[in-house]
Parts: sequence; C-alpha cells; structure tokens
Amino acid sequence: MANDPRTVLPSEPLNRVLRVAFFGTPALALPTLNALLDRPDLCEVVLVVAQPDKPSGRGRKLSPPPVAARATELGLPLLQPSKVRTGAFPEALEALDLDVAVVIAYGRILTTRHLQTPRYGCINVHASLLPAWRGAGPIQWALASGDAQTGVTTMWMEEGLDTGPMLRVAREEIRPDDTAATLGQRLAALGARTLIETLELLVAGRLAAVDQPEAGVSLAPMLRKEDGRIDFGGPARAVSAHARGMTPWPGAVCGYRGAELKIHGIGEATGIGPPGVVLKADAEGIVVACAEGAVVLTRLQPPGKRALDVADFLNGYPVEIGESLRLS
Repeated sequence: MANDPRTVLPSEPLNRVLRVAFFGTPALALPTLNALLDRPDLCEVVLVVAQPDKPSGRGRKLSPPPVAARATELGLPLLQPSKVRTGAFPEALEALDLDVAVVIAYGRILTTRHLQTPRYGCINVHASLLPAWRGAGPIQWALASGDAQTGVTTMWMEEGLDTGPMLRVAREEIRPDDTAATLGQRLAALGARTLIETLELLVAGRLAAVDQPEAGVSLAPMLRKEDGRIDFGGPARAVSAHARGMTPWPGAVCGYRGAELKIHGIGEATGIGPPGVVLKADAEGIVVACAEGAVVLTRLQPPGKRALDVADFLNGYPVEIGESLRLS
C-alpha cells in the first residue's frame, strides 16, 4: 500500500528546495512542467519521465511527445522507459533521493514501489472535481455530459484509479462554446497554478489531505473512435455538448450521403423537425433538428479534406433542406 499522507506530509516548514521528478507526456502537461521550472526557489526538477517516442506523420518517423521534446530542449534529465514496473527504471528513480513526484497525464500506471519512492509521495494533477470523472478522459466527459462546471484537483496518489486523498481543488466554469481543446487549455493553466500552491503548502508544513467524498463518483474512460458518433435523438443542448466534448479527439461525426462529416463548430439553434433532418442551410450555418430543439453546424470537414467554414463547405458539398445527417 502507498504511504499515508497524514503520517508522511511534513508538519513543520522544510526550509529547503524540493527535489522533484515530473511525470507527463502530452502538451496538456507542459504548463505544469514550465511552472515548476519557473520556481527554482521552491523546487528542482531532477528528472522528467515521459512515454517513449511514437511514429507520426506520413513517413511514420519516430517523434518525441511534447513533454520529452521540452525536456530535451532545456537539457533536463529525461527517461522514456518502455517498461516502468521492471528493469532499471525503479532503481533509477530510487537513486534520486526524491522529495516528490508530480504526475499529470503520464499515461502509465505507477506501482506501489513508485508511489513509496519519493519522501513526500506522488502528487497527481487531475483535470476534474474529484470524485467526479476519475479516469483518462475527465475533460472530454465533463464537457460531453453537459456539466456546468469542472476544475482541477491535486491528489495524493494511491493504488486505486484516481481515488487518493485530495490536496487542493480549483474550479472552472464550462463555457457554452467550449471544446475539449479550449477547456483543456484553461485547465492546464489552472492545474499549473494549483500544483504550485500545493507544493508551497507542503514546504510550509501546512499541506493537508482530505478523503474524497463517497457520493458523486463518476468514471471517464479512455475515448474510443466510436464515442464521436453524433445522434441527433437527444435535446439540442446535449447534442452540442457531446460534439464539443469529442473535439478535437476522437472527433464528432455525423452522416452525409453515405459518408461521414467531422463537426468542428456547433451550437444551439431554434427549430422543430425529425431528429437529424436539415431545417436550413446557408452561409450562417446548417440547422439540424434534434429530439428537442435544433443545433447549427458552422464548421465541417469532409472525408480526406481540411475543415471548412460552412459557407465554403456548402460551395462544394450541397446540403438539401429535408435530408438527414444521421449516421446509418
């Protein structure tokens, strides 16, 4: 079992700089890494851990993930282990005399041995108001489910899936036009600030851990391609929220004459008709009926093409009033 924060966290000021290992992989983690590097008075990043390079682009050339690229750019010690449970990695971590490990969107499960290695444990920056949306896709599922508010929780890590005691919580309103990309950018910045506040309290000897509530638990599983399929058979608000939550990945898609269209811009509109049927199509948008109300599509991407504003889309891809955009 991971150590208990109530017995491990300091109760007196440390009066020294923390030795920190940073675990992260995607661009979402970069603001937190940069925030740590901007505070040499608070901490020293002695190691960056990211997932291995992966093939990308038409040539399938190996490319480093954003966190690894940033660490290389700055000359920071970097490890990208293909295996974290066995081999040299656990020993390398233990040799660093770590105070804290900071984890944000690393993408691998840490073992009890990893969690016990830093003197003051491992702190996860999780993009939800725990216990809501535990798992790999908290930003997307909070938005797709129509939540009015989300946020960031710094959490003491234990073996369960995002079940550890909470350290700090910061809230963020979800805007009517948010996509997972825009909301993710704000949460990344908020997470960086919240993590710094967490470490400041730790160094001051005033960081307290609070158990997560038993009520309000929800899961945010890793997104699949099929999660992006849009069914107009719900209320317009829910249809719009779902599409925006799936943008940019896996991409919200609707039907178009036997093909699929990727939706890049969507909002609520007025109108009544059978779900999925086009009520209006002009330069202002394609209005599609839902079970309750309607949505307006303002930016679309045809198969194999770039995304187009609706006026440009209609120039090459006519849409008739009365036709259906439901997927078969």
